[in-house]
Amino acid sequence: MQAAPVQTGLETLLAEGLPHLSRKRLGLITNPSAVNHRLQSAVDLLSAQGSLHLCALFGPEHGIRGDAQAGVDIASSHDPRTGLPIYSLYGPTRRPTPEMLAGLDALLYDIQDVGVRYYTYIGTLLFAQEAAAAAGLEFLVLDRPNPLPDTFLEGNVLDPRFASFVGAYPLPVRHGLTVGELARLFASERGWPPPTVVPLRGWKRSLWFDETDLPWIMPSPNLPTLDAVTLYPGTCLFEGTNCSEGRGTTRPFEVIGAPWIDPFQLAEAMNDLALPGVAFRPLYFTPQFSKHRDTPCGGVQLHITDRTQLRPLRVGLYLLHTIRSLYPDALNWTQGSDGQYFLDLLGGTDQLRLALERGATVDEIMAAWPEQQADFARRRQAALLYEG
Repeated sequence: MQAAPVQTGLETLLAEGLPHLSRKRLGLITNPSAVNHRLQSAVDLLSAQGSLHLCALFGPEHGIRGDAQAGVDIASSHDPRTGLPIYSLYGPTRRPTPEMLAGLDALLYDIQDVGVRYYTYIGTLLFAQEAAAAAGLEFLVLDRPNPLPDTFLEGNVLDPRFASFVGAYPLPVRHGLTVGELARLFASERGWPPPTVVPLRGWKRSLWFDETDLPWIMPSPNLPTLDAVTLYPGTCLFEGTNCSEGRGTTRPFEVIGAPWIDPFQLAEAMNDLALPGVAFRPLYFTPQFSKHRDTPCGGVQLHITDRTQLRPLRVGLYLLHTIRSLYPDALNWTQGSDGQYFLDLLGGTDQLRLALERGATVDEIMAAWPEQQADFARRRQAALLYEG
């Protein structure tokens, strides 16, 4: 199949321009994933534009240059390449403050998302958009593709009582929207001014990222491949457990394990389920950082055999259910300093954890989801920008 030529919002802006921005002081929320086809960064391209006045940078989790690991607070600083001030949105505050926005006329957002509710860049988008609305700033999104095709929704819609930075808005786990469409949804449901979305050209909702001609840039340090992103809706749940989700290996979110898991027993149990689109290979691995650092773990690598048939969240639930069944005394839920279960924040509800604890089946856990997904499909309809 020939790759579809796709022009990102960044490239659309540079090619077509927005005359009304020429005299405005701009802030840019971005990271290393924002590049053009020639791998030039949005920071470098926009700061070099004589017709634009880029005055400040804002960095999400992992930072403007992507040099910070997950969960590491980042200090505000100056960009050594451009000299521009960098305001951290993953440190003492995760929202742009009035002081950060002082003197700006507009705020631009250009980050490659992964199409999954857990991703903190969605929270950054939401909070920045809210701050821009409060400050009377224009909010613009330079749109990028959702790397996962919009062929189905997956997961429950987040209960607002469990909102957090890994679930900032009532979305299903796999929501099918681009960041521009998310911004339109947020604005319409929160009563904010509509964002200016600089659209994609040539993109269709049915496309996987590797079916476009865009270069793949890691959206964050622990999602190095499209396979990892494809599995992430399911395997990210293991962040809420004492199992390794593969951080500290070369295959984060593609391998799952713990020191107390027999990899052959687990692989056999999972392959016996004959889940569509995936196979499980037993393996041993030793994380170099994060959970179980320098400790040999047994587990499985998830191999995608047919990504069109794969339902990653369903697979992740079966894997979690199976590990709990095989090792009930060893598997534990992780809790924050406030005692809150991280699985509840990822799940957007405590019902997932409670259902697993009472021995519910995966089908029973998922039973209420179709109705929630249908309601979300209606909610999002007016925000859609692109055809199938």
